[in-house]
Amino acid sequence: MAVRKPVAPFYAVAVLWLAYTLFFPLYRPMHFIILIFASAVTLMGVSKLCKSDAAETEEKKEEKKEDASTGNSELDKMLRDGELAIGEMKRLDLAIEDAEISADIVRLEQVSAKIFEEVKADPKKLPQIRKFMDYYLPTTLKLLNAYDRASDAGISGENVDATIAKVEGMMKTIVAAFEKQLDSLYGSEALDISTDITVLETMMVREGLAGEQLKAQTSPPADSGIQLEL
Repeated sequence: MAVRKPVAPFYAVAVLWLAYTLFFPLYRPMHFIILIFASAVTLMGVSKLCKSDAAETEEKKEEKKEDASTGNSELDKMLRDGELAIGEMKRLDLAIEDAEISADIVRLEQVSAKIFEEVKADPKKLPQIRKFMDYYLPTTLKLLNAYDRASDAGISGENVDATIAKVEGMMKTIVAAFEKQLDSLYGSEALDISTDITVLETMMVREGLAGEQLKAQTSPPADSGIQLEL
């Protein structure tokens, strides 16, 4: 890859020549000698400034990269891949005209961002989203890209219509799966909270700080015959 040289030094020399010719004639050799010497000094000086600015810019880029690193290579990769995935979702949201599909993509983007934030806050949860990162997320993006190409084909045919219909039929299921993945990350916190509440209730009853009312509120209800399953 060729390195582009800064053009500022050459512009500076051109301005110098223009300014010099406005005030001094160039029909004497001495004027040319002075102008050539001044041009060389200007060229070296401005080039040095440009190199200094370029070095400072590169240094800032390196510092930014270091600041962005968490020190955990696996977590850093997850965050980079997550950022790319969300960027692709934004692009697809703009490219796809169907309002319902677009709304589903926005929801996927929101849920995915929360998943990445939660894992960044607690890297121990990385193994919980490994299949999500390796399969579910890239496959979802693949399906949405296929939908984008099919809907943009401008024709109605068996293959195009089938692709569109299949992706549209899967979107609600995909959104629900993403939301369930996010919910699963809070499993340990929910267990901890339930344990804390149980211990707190026991201590309050034991110390006489709560009585029958608390027992009535926390006792399991009678079987109503209604069961919920995930």
